[in-house]
Amino acid sequence: MKSALITGANKGIGFETAKQLLQKGVRVYIGSRMLENGLQAVEKLKAEGLTNVEVIQIDVTDDGSVKNARTEIGRKTGALDILINNAGINGGAPPYTALESSSDQFMAAFEANVFGVARVTKAFVDLLRKSPEPRIVNVSTSVGSLSLQSDPNWPAYDFAKYAVYGSSKAALNMYTIHLAYQLRDTAFKINAVCPGYTSTDFTFGNGGEVEIAGNRIVKYALIGQDGPTGKFFSEETNPETGEIPW
Repeated sequence: MKSALITGANKGIGFETAKQLLQKGVRVYIGSRMLENGLQAVEKLKAEGLTNVEVIQIDVTDDGSVKNARTEIGRKTGALDILINNAGINGGAPPYTALESSSDQFMAAFEANVFGVARVTKAFVDLLRKSPEPRIVNVSTSVGSLSLQSDPNWPAYDFAKYAVYGSSKAALNMYTIHLAYQLRDTAFKINAVCPGYTSTDFTFGNGGEVEIAGNRIVKYALIGQDGPTGKFFSEETNPETGEIPW
């Protein structure tokens, strides 16, 4: 049975992703910054008959919390098959523009969306190496594409100018490229995946169905050995192949 850790999985897209993986027979560790919120999420899943799940307290911005999570999961399993770096923040209160955003907003976004991913990945890579088919999905966004953001023909060109969030996700994309390169001669498959504009607390209830977003992440969490690695996917942006430019 495969196992997966999903950070920020107590609600929103992370929760839906956990639900879909459980439905496919994957054992899921619900990563939650607040233990109580994670316990509530687990109870919701168990109420639907999805019982192969438990909560792991993990604050991706805190070294001690991440190390404790690694120790706890290490006690439960000898290998981890899937890591989904989903936890993140949107950059604080608007405006999100380049000149109006504060340095504190940038620092907070990078701490969660970039440093947090690097911190968690480094902590769990040893468990992932023990899997025959290790998968890492870094949850990104088309808003973090430098190519799209600089293209006046991009449909979102004039309104997706979230400087804080976009900058942090662009940095996450670069990290993904380097991580995939470093592990290119292994069984790892590592990709950046945009779940699309989705109706959750993160978007203040605006956007599409969370089930579609979760499915997009699950697809790359379960790809076979002939699947891609080191790529950037947004099926919302490119319905044909899913791949979009960095």
